[in-house]
Amino acid sequence: MVRRVAVIGAGVGGLVSIKCCLDEGLEPTCFERSEDIGGIWRYTDSMDSGRVSVYRSVITNTSKEMSCFSDFPCPEDFPNYLPHGLLLEYFRMYARHFNLLRHIRFKTTALSMRRRPDFTTSGQWEVVTETDGVRESHVFDAVMVCTGHYQEPYLPLASFPGIDTRFKGQYLHSREYKDVEAFRGKRVLVVGIGNTGGDLSVELSHVAAKVFLSARSSTWVFSRVSDHGFPFDMVSTTRFNHFLDWLLPSALMRRIRFRKFNSWFNHANYGLASTKSSYFKVIINEELPFCLLSGTVVLKTNVKEFTETSAVFEDGTIEENIDVVLFATGYIFSFPFLEESVRSLFDDNRSLYKSIFPPQLEKPTLAIIGLVQLTGSVMVGTEMQARWVTGIFAGGRRWNKLPPTSRMMADILKKKPPVKRNPSERENLKMSFISYTDEIASCAGVKPNVLRLLLTDPQLALAIFFGPCTPYQYRLVGRGKWSGARDAILTQWQRTLKPLRTRVVDDSSSGSSGWRWMCLLALPVALTAGFLLSKYAQPGWSLRAGPHL
Repeated sequence: MVRRVAVIGAGVGGLVSIKCCLDEGLEPTCFERSEDIGGIWRYTDSMDSGRVSVYRSVITNTSKEMSCFSDFPCPEDFPNYLPHGLLLEYFRMYARHFNLLRHIRFKTTALSMRRRPDFTTSGQWEVVTETDGVRESHVFDAVMVCTGHYQEPYLPLASFPGIDTRFKGQYLHSREYKDVEAFRGKRVLVVGIGNTGGDLSVELSHVAAKVFLSARSSTWVFSRVSDHGFPFDMVSTTRFNHFLDWLLPSALMRRIRFRKFNSWFNHANYGLASTKSSYFKVIINEELPFCLLSGTVVLKTNVKEFTETSAVFEDGTIEENIDVVLFATGYIFSFPFLEESVRSLFDDNRSLYKSIFPPQLEKPTLAIIGLVQLTGSVMVGTEMQARWVTGIFAGGRRWNKLPPTSRMMADILKKKPPVKRNPSERENLKMSFISYTDEIASCAGVKPNVLRLLLTDPQLALAIFFGPCTPYQYRLVGRGKWSGARDAILTQWQRTLKPLRTRVVDDSSSGSSGWRWMCLLALPVALTAGFLLSKYAQPGWSLRAGPHL
């Protein structure tokens, strides 16, 4: 029986793990090596103790309603996309509201974690920590590692001949980037076109003499502002869209998706992507297309090699007088405090059962929280992981038990991608937000049943199926049910519009009647969806990670 739980890290994963432990009657102790909460989202000008933090100008890519904690909505006057300072303030509000800080030991580093000699029967861990030079040994019944995947910079210098031998300019990883001042008036080459590479290219274009952006793979660019000005993820991440993705042939969905991609601008004209691309990534950036259109950012192919002052690209072109090379090539995770025999059990999150549990351990008392890449908010997926894990630790409910090792290994092998990609290409390894969150919610017994709600609360059912898949949906039923979940779902659009209503104009044509008519017309579609699933989908079965209503 688990009672005492060690939580490593006080970022998002650490905070929700502490809270979920308390909800289950467990006794958490969180070890945070810095002096404050927030993890990567706590911005600092310096690189203290090698801690990774966001850069000064960063704003979230997922909206507040799609990223908030499931039983603690963001304040309605907060903007829909949060600068890092406001997001950190939201974390502080959450920690204060649930009284989490008293369970955190700040400026305390986890040095080592080892299984106790009687681990096969007790499942206990010995954790050695250090505070102000003083080491201390602890015994815990379980451990939740919440250090995330932004740990060690991935800097593949070997893939760029000459960068560390011939090139006389400066090169650095995006981890070292804080603001634009050091790049003013310089010719900068950004390597990597993920979200970070796109953001930094745009920001640098305002002060640099020239910015070049090197892209190896096809990339589709989206705006955070979607149809009718609503947040993109609130419009696109719906159970209805997820159902269509499951129902329709993959070739047709691919054509629809590419058509949608190109509805903003033709990506092939910009050299970003074509509909024939087999591998591609999606990034969020409103300004990058204009920077390419205005020439302040120039898109290039992959770098072949570096000379003393120039970069040679795979298409044979050369850019001279490069002053700085900025690698936006991602991160790799590492758990140096874990004993080697445990660390060697997994090489990425796809080697873990449900991206959480090392299946080979005799006792399921080690959980890796937040080491997951989703097409939506990782914060929501992380909270769902913590809810399920703490339920397993607490025991006592039939759905909170792990299957035998053989079944866990079979599940891992079935889902593991056939080709191992480097960290800068993890976009293609992202899992569907709804598929993954629903899967963990089903394991935890908290996934809403839309068909049942159609009979008991049709207004709520339609909002869940056709509206955004906000985290409040996972507080309607089961352990941790929240009495405010229904109201939070039905008022989510009001909180979305509230920060925009700083100047009110008369628009009598945009009443609520449109939504009511849509709900009435949508009812037959929802019933048809339920019929198809009940007819063709067996319990636990899915097609292309299909939805279970």
